[in-house]
Formats: sequence, structure tokens, C-alpha cells
Amino acid sequence: MTFLRGLLGGLILALAGWAGSAYALSPEQASRIADGDSDDRIAALNEVLDTGDAALVPFVEALLADEVKVSGGKAYIVRGEQVTEAGSGAATQLPEDAEDVVNNNRMRKAFEGALAAFKLTSPERSERARAIETLKNTADEGMLGLLEKAATSETDPVLKARLELLRAAALISSSDRSRRLAAAELLASSKDPSTGALLAEKLASESDPEVKAAIARSLDTVRSRLAWGERLGVLFTGASLGSILLLAALGLAITYGLMGVINMAHGELLMIGAYATWLVQSFFKTYLPGAFDWYILAAIPVSFLVAALVGAAMERSVIRWLYGRPLETLLATWGISLILMQSVRTLFGAQNVGVENPSWLSGGLQVLPNLTLPYNRIAILVFAALVLAGVALLISKTRLGLFVRGVTQNRRMAACMGVNTARVDTYAFALGSGIAGLAGCALSQVGNVGPDLGQGYIVDSFMVVVLGGVGQLAGTVYAGLGLGVLNKLLEGWQGAVLAKIMVLVLIVIFIQKRPQGIFAMKGRET
Repeated sequence: MTFLRGLLGGLILALAGWAGSAYALSPEQASRIADGDSDDRIAALNEVLDTGDAALVPFVEALLADEVKVSGGKAYIVRGEQVTEAGSGAATQLPEDAEDVVNNNRMRKAFEGALAAFKLTSPERSERARAIETLKNTADEGMLGLLEKAATSETDPVLKARLELLRAAALISSSDRSRRLAAAELLASSKDPSTGALLAEKLASESDPEVKAAIARSLDTVRSRLAWGERLGVLFTGASLGSILLLAALGLAITYGLMGVINMAHGELLMIGAYATWLVQSFFKTYLPGAFDWYILAAIPVSFLVAALVGAAMERSVIRWLYGRPLETLLATWGISLILMQSVRTLFGAQNVGVENPSWLSGGLQVLPNLTLPYNRIAILVFAALVLAGVALLISKTRLGLFVRGVTQNRRMAACMGVNTARVDTYAFALGSGIAGLAGCALSQVGNVGPDLGQGYIVDSFMVVVLGGVGQLAGTVYAGLGLGVLNKLLEGWQGAVLAKIMVLVLIVIFIQKRPQGIFAMKGRET
């Protein structure tokens, strides 16, 4: 009896060992994965991947780390002085004629996809979600075993639905016609933009008429579902551009709209605000690295004050002598703009400088699968609204605002009432310049900062002020946001260059029909 029990136990162990070796990565399979044509290597990889053999993971990791060599139909894993035969794990000597494994981009993508496939059954939800995201562009029929296993064990309904779509994306490349047909119908429920690209690719290569028709129907369904995200994306981008134009034009609405000064150096005041932001960032990076994420809160008042001081100096030294002489003012401020640009080039160099977003302004808010709203753009929209509200309250509710409106409407009468008109002019011009500095601070968060930064906004700023109505803050808001959205809509239709030309033509036509702009300056009725 004891002998029979021992014999039976031996047979069971032998069978278990045979079963385990049947699913283990063999030296022959490892060699096929490591050496040969890319198609053959990927086929061998998928063959092992379909079994779900976890022994594949360390071997693929070694391949990605360039730690595998081949010789005589065998693959060897080389880590320092240690050499093991791939597949068996036996320690060995590296043959003298061993060659490095060369992995092109296609092979590396296949290996990364294989590693991600094994993470589909990870206990961590975030890791499973990342694996699905990695595989959505690389899944193929060879991964079906792991995909089906993961879908069966997945408990999260969102991830389970994404796994089903991932399985369909793998089946769409199947050699089996019925599988491709079922996959095409299943993919019609996808909300992922990459599914549209996959269906378009398969539509071009599909030869079966019925499958081709099913793919075409699914592609139309996916595209119509994604169309709203694209439309909303255009509107948000237009509103974002409009908020930047609004910030750039608000200062000009004071210096030109209320004071009548054609300030061609307004763009350079934006540039000064952007460079002030960069300097504050550099200070925090060097001396306060722990508080770097909050440098922007210090940069906002600094950019306002620096630009306001430069504007006040311009007004006191040059512009105060040129009120009522628009041509001379235009030429003088154009000369000042050249001086400011060259001064910045001399101090900071001609190359652009980079301003980093704080971590809380990096990334974006995903509203739809194909619509992500960047945090820095959202912040600029909110910032523009706050600056606009502050300027409106300052002009309408404060003593300085009252003096500015009084001097603008009747300078002599304001002087007779005891208002120091020269001081009010300086304050008003400094205010407009400081707001330009705030616009430069905001612009630094969405692009590079350079000496020519302001040149791209001066013409647009004047167009916003003139279109909205000279001296009208409400008109500036409507014109800024309207031009931003209109520009982005026309860009999607005719391209960036033609869109600019069309916007300019429309503004010229509008001004011819309504010279006072959207809102006319109110006067006293007689």
C-alpha cells in the first residue's frame, strides 16, 4: 500500500511538472521572440502572451533594457557578470559570438504593450486603468486571452466597459470575418477619439464589403458623437484667445479710449509684465524653491507695478507734452517701443525665456473624451474676468475713476473744479500700463516670453478697442471675446492666415457702417 501511494504521488508530481512546463516560456520561444524578422518576433510574442504565462514579463523587461543577447538559436539574459539562458533560467557562459538584440520602435511598442497586458489583472485600479490606456493603440488578436481573462475578473463597471472596447479593437484586426464584423458593431459605442482613427484605418484596408459597410457605419456614429467635443473645444479655444485679447486691450481702452493717446508702445508694456513674471519665477526658483508653486501670486502685483512705473515715466517725460497731437504721439510712442525692445535684448538677451506653470496650473480638466480644458487657460479666463471687474469698479466707483472721467469729458472744467489734471493723466496712464503688465503676466503662462512678445498683440488690441467703441469697457469685452471666437471658427474653415485677413475685412466693413463701434460714447442731449 505504501508503495502504491508513493507511486501515485510520483505520477501526480510528474504530471504537475509536465503541465507547468507546457505553459512556461521555453528557450526556443525566447529565441524566436529575441531574434528574427519583426513579424515573426511579434507572432512568437503573441503566442506566449495568449497563454498568460507570467514568465514572459521578466524576459520582456530584459529586452526593453537591452540586456538580451543571441547566439546559436538561443537567447541569453546578461546582467553584469551574471548570464542566464532565457526560458530555462539556467546559469551559463556567454558564447563569444553572441550578438546584441536590436529592437526597433515597432518591437519596443509591442513589448511595452505586452507588459501593459499583464497589468490588466493588477489589484490596483489605477494601474489597470493605465494599462488599458497604454493598450488602446497597440492591442491585437494575440492579446485576446489576457483581455478576456481581465474582462472576466474586472469588477469596476467603467474599466469593464473599456476592456470590452479594447477587446473589440483587438478583434477588428482578426483574420476571422465574423470576428471583424462583431468588433465593428461593438466599436460603434466607443467615445474614444482613437477609436475613430482605428476605424478609419481599418476601413481603408478592409476588403470584405459587408465588414467594410459595418465599419463605415460605426465610424459615422463615433464621429457624430465626437463632433460636439470638437465644437465645444473650438468655442473654448476662441474664448481663451478672446480673454487674452481682452486683457491686452483693457489697458489700451484706458490710454486710448479714455485719454485719446495712440500708444504704439502698449505691446512692449505687455512684454515688460511678462519679463517681470519671469524674474519673479527665477527669484523663487533660486531663493524660495519650496514656495515655487505660488510664485505667480507674487508675480501678479510685481508685473502690474513694473509696467505702471514704466508707463508713468513715459507719460511724465514724453506723452504729457503731446496731448491733442495724435500723429506726434504715435511716432513718439513707436520710438519708445523700439527703445524698450532693444533695452530688453541688451539686459536679457534676444532669445526667448521660458516661464514654467505652477503645478496647480499644469494639466487640464477632461470634460469629454476628446475635450480637455487646460487649467492655465481656465485660470486666464477667470483672471480676465476679475481684472475687468476691478477696472469697471475703479472707473465707476472710486475718486480716481471720477477724476479720470471728468478730465476725459471736459479737461478745463475739471481743472476749474480743483482737479490736478496733470496728476490724473499720469495716474490714468499708469493704470492702463499696469493692466498691460497684468496681460503680460497672463501671457507668460501660455507661451514663451521674448522681446517681440508685444508685437503680436498691439494691432489686435487696437482692433478690439475700436470695434467695441472708444472709451467703452463693455464694448471692449464684447469685441475681445467675439473676435477670439470668430478667429478660431474661421481658422478651422480657412486656416490661420486667411482667418486673420477675413477678420480684418469684416472689421473694416463694420467700422464703415458703424464708425462709433459696438457701443457709442454717450453724450449730453440738447
